[in-house]
Amino acid sequence: MALRALIFDVDGTLANTERDGHRPAFNAAFAEAGLSWHWDEAFYGSLLDVAGGLERIRHYAKHFDPATAARPDFDELLQRLHDIKTRNYQRLLAAGAIPLRADIGQLICDARTEGVRLAIASSSKLDNVVGLLRANLGPNADAWFDAIASGDVVTAKKPSPDV
Repeated sequence: MALRALIFDVDGTLANTERDGHRPAFNAAFAEAGLSWHWDEAFYGSLLDVAGGLERIRHYAKHFDPATAARPDFDELLQRLHDIKTRNYQRLLAAGAIPLRADIGQLICDARTEGVRLAIASSSKLDNVVGLLRANLGPNADAWFDAIASGDVVTAKKPSPDV
């Protein structure tokens, strides 16, 4: 039986987005907001058990900076931090700072040549997925995929199988 389709995850599969993109984007957002928070690679790895950026920030504040978590404006701060982080992540993508993992681009191109259908199922936001594809494979690369299911189109994130 011939291979008919490939379904990719994004974070850690297509690229090391957590190490090269999300973590530095979070740290830059914290600095911009005047927080002394800093997530090194090892600590950030432990935070990956919490799915979702907003959820990760909330978890961190609750467990490591309860005074900030108790602020009356915490929900607004949380959203602001995440918005800044997303903007920083998009800048990193545009600068080419988040490359695809070795041979992934070639695998995708080979699959297209062979008529293998392509899809993505990821808890990442759609803008982040599309940005990664376009930054690394070209301005229309997202159109190469028959489906891109992202975390911002489902109610429940990982470990739920909704995506």
